[in-house]
Amino acid sequence: MPAPPSGGQDTPAPASRREQILATAAELFAARGFHGVSVSDIGAACGVSGPALYKHFAGKDAVLAEMLVSISEQLLGVGEQRVDDADGAEAALAALIAWHVDFALRHRALIVVQDRDWSSLPPEARERVRALQRSYVDLWARVLQERDAGLGVVVGLDTARARAHAAFGLINSTPHSGLLPTDRMRVLLAEMAHRALAPTP
Repeated sequence: MPAPPSGGQDTPAPASRREQILATAAELFAARGFHGVSVSDIGAACGVSGPALYKHFAGKDAVLAEMLVSISEQLLGVGEQRVDDADGAEAALAALIAWHVDFALRHRALIVVQDRDWSSLPPEARERVRALQRSYVDLWARVLQERDAGLGVVVGLDTARARAHAAFGLINSTPHSGLLPTDRMRVLLAEMAHRALAPTP
């Protein structure tokens, strides 16, 4: 599997040393796997000694936990805000798609880490991520149900959840499908997600 792209316009600039550590660790975990990266490796990539990292994190497990919990919190929090700000279910769905596409293009390394290193999460963090992800799926499912109901189509909650998960799979393909410039990938993924989530009888 090719390593996710590093740096450039797809990687957000860290605003603090702690965020720099998280961003750098995500790139390293994505390229080498969680068990293939040491605290010293992360410190060297950040330009600090390994022991200096312990001022910010208790250890490598804590880095992975905060990385995946915080990004799950962000996905849900921004998603909820976009739905609240939208004028109707159709606009809410468009806002959710745009938000998730933007996330997937900017955080390709995190998608790889989430998929591959899930089992390395400490149990408490794993349960927190699961709960956040369930809430995020249900946010999409409710919007899909409301959009379809407005068109006279009744969709069960489990079906709406399944469609949301399928859309995430499409959008989260960016570590592999991101072969075009970012602006073109953004348009392509959004168009494909809209078509995939079109109402069906």
